[in-house]
Amino acid sequence: MIGPLTAVTGATGAVGGRVARRLARTGVPVRLLGRDPDRLPDLPGADHAPAARYGDGEAMRRALDGAHTLFLVSAHESPYRVREHTTAIDAAVAVGVERIVYVSFQGAAPDATFTFARDHWDTEAHIRTAEVRHTFLRDNWYLAGLPAMAGTDGLLRGPGGDGRVAAVAHDDIADAAAAVLLDEGTDHDDRVYDLTGPEAFTLAEAAEELSRVTGRPVAYVPETCEEAYASRAGYGAEDWEVAGWVTSYEAIANGELAAVSDAVPTLTGHPAKSFAQFLVENPDSYRHLLPGG
Repeated sequence: MIGPLTAVTGATGAVGGRVARRLARTGVPVRLLGRDPDRLPDLPGADHAPAARYGDGEAMRRALDGAHTLFLVSAHESPYRVREHTTAIDAAVAVGVERIVYVSFQGAAPDATFTFARDHWDTEAHIRTAEVRHTFLRDNWYLAGLPAMAGTDGLLRGPGGDGRVAAVAHDDIADAAAAVLLDEGTDHDDRVYDLTGPEAFTLAEAAEELSRVTGRPVAYVPETCEEAYASRAGYGAEDWEVAGWVTSYEAIANGELAAVSDAVPTLTGHPAKSFAQFLVENPDSYRHLLPGG
């Protein structure tokens, strides 16, 4: 294999795993990172790094030693996520990584409504201060998450109001990321790409599409913020996590996820997948809404 080594984090996950497979198919050198190396996929030509958690600087330095580019998928949500990200970034810089491609979130800002989007902004800010080339891929909501939001009762509840969301497919994110990672030039340096689907739709329209594909009534039930917090109080989650769930809907209501970008077709050369197309290709995503599902 010829070319600089790309380290792919989250290689057992939905985004990192897809990106790893795309890179491996091209024959470029790839190193897969994960918390549990035994779960890393066996891909042609890809090597496995020893176990490395973002918050363990020494382990991350070992895992990233010799890498030219780091594809950094955000860590699982937690109160310590920004600290984990900055530790991983510092480890990358310490061992000479020259470029970081970070999976962020559309609308990342210090005052974003969606609380987890603030984590992404803080991570971006840390990368900007590092002596490293960088590209930020800010994805919208995942299309795969929309069917999961509907309960087996056929109701999709949340304080999203009449706001619109330009949700995007994991495959489109991975295709866009691979295109950036495989380009060894500088065209993507200091760039921010919003990765969205081809259209923005309301949650009521999402429910209508689910009704069409399942053949049963699926409805969106708008909640107030107070109702949303109350309805999720029994989940056993911590306050910061519930706030993340609720504010993700509020961000839709506030119009922060409605902008449609042409980044996916521009980077990949193919149209972004619509929600209808995603459902046709992924019937398991709504199987829980079918009789006996």
